Amino acid sequence: MKTAIVTGCAGQLGRVFTEKLLALGYEVIGFDLTDKTQNERIAYYKVDVSKPTQISKALAKVNQADLLLNNAGSFIFTPLEERTEEELDSLIDSHLKGTIFMTREVFTRFFKPNKKGCIVNIGSIYGVVAADMSIYRDGDRRAPEIYGAVKAAIINLTKYFASYMAAYNVRVNCISPGGIFNHQDPDFVKKYSAKVPLKRMGKDKELTSTLEYLISDDSGYLTGQNIIVDGGLTLW
Repeated sequence: MKTAIVTGCAGQLGRVFTEKLLALGYEVIGFDLTDKTQNERIAYYKVDVSKPTQISKALAKVNQADLLLNNAGSFIFTPLEERTEEELDSLIDSHLKGTIFMTREVFTRFFKPNKKGCIVNIGSIYGVVAADMSIYRDGDRRAPEIYGAVKAAIINLTKYFASYMAAYNVRVNCISPGGIFNHQDPDFVKKYSAKVPLKRMGKDKELTSTLEYLISDDSGYLTGQNIIVDGGLTLW
């Protein structure tokens, strides 16, 4: 049985990815900041992925790893004019440092010695294009500038890690979702959907087929790529 390590396993996408991996026959090890996970079928560890000592302590209890899914992250909603250093640090820590530290530790402990492994990072279309401010109203939960910056960095890290780890038969790819429906304000959903060629927001389960392909033997020649799943929004 293969083993997957999923960070941010308790979040909206983390839960969906975890269920898919379990259905594919993986043993799943979940990392998150919550006290416990809702899924009792996984081995769960409360870990801050921006803290290497916490990662190392948890991984010391893990016997093997075949897949790393870097999904952990946080979000903020205050406007640019009110941005604090603490808010910047929170996204840099959870998205960027977390991806680097998790990748380094799993690669060093499992993938490099075994000369095989697979890593999937979760990016965003906002790592490729800027958020369209015209679809937001005053007071809406706008995508912040730092979110796009760290997601762009994750896309670039995907390419770097793919190059660095190719000699060890480790493939590294990224999934960048467009807007995923999560009971947002109806006016926002309408405006966002109008920008998308398919005229709707995405469903979280529509990302799982891409994940399944990226971790399968059928994608054995695919590495260093950013797969955009956005209903066509970034086409124009």
